[in-house]
Amino acid sequence: MNLSSKTIRLRLITAEDAPFVLSLRANNTYNAYLSAVFPHMNEKQAWLAQYQADQAAGKEFCFIIERLDGTPCGTVRVFDLKGDSFSWGSWILNQDKTLYAAIESALLVYRFGFEHLGCNQSHFAVMTDNARVLSFHEKMGAKKVGEDALDSFYTIDKDSVYAYHSRMRKIVA
Repeated sequence: MNLSSKTIRLRLITAEDAPFVLSLRANNTYNAYLSAVFPHMNEKQAWLAQYQADQAAGKEFCFIIERLDGTPCGTVRVFDLKGDSFSWGSWILNQDKTLYAAIESALLVYRFGFEHLGCNQSHFAVMTDNARVLSFHEKMGAKKVGEDALDSFYTIDKDSVYAYHSRMRKIVA
């Protein structure tokens, strides 16, 4: 499946991406709303090898977000496939991102989930303190379905994503 947009694309992660992923996850600018990182390269490489096995089994998928010139600028993960729904997260974009990389990468994740995985909706959690990402998802049409002390929980359906894509067509097409 081609997961390309106007300025970026998604590609499945490989063990060779470990240094890039570790640099993102260890950078305090980007990791404030993420789980703890493995501090050593060999641990990160083993973790990525497990991801590749999970990808081959269709359990979860980890992508490198890269500009069309091949420069990596982020990561995103699709996981927790349940019936006709999937979750996504571990979404990081660095200083090399394009202007609309957030919109484009989110829409590519949804394209993957809806068209490749055959899902009709997505469920996900966002740390409640992460106001910018909460606002992003709500503008896209996500509905808040709950919260706990740490996270806000959302769902979004295919129709809402496609409606958002239509509104953003000039930016992402």
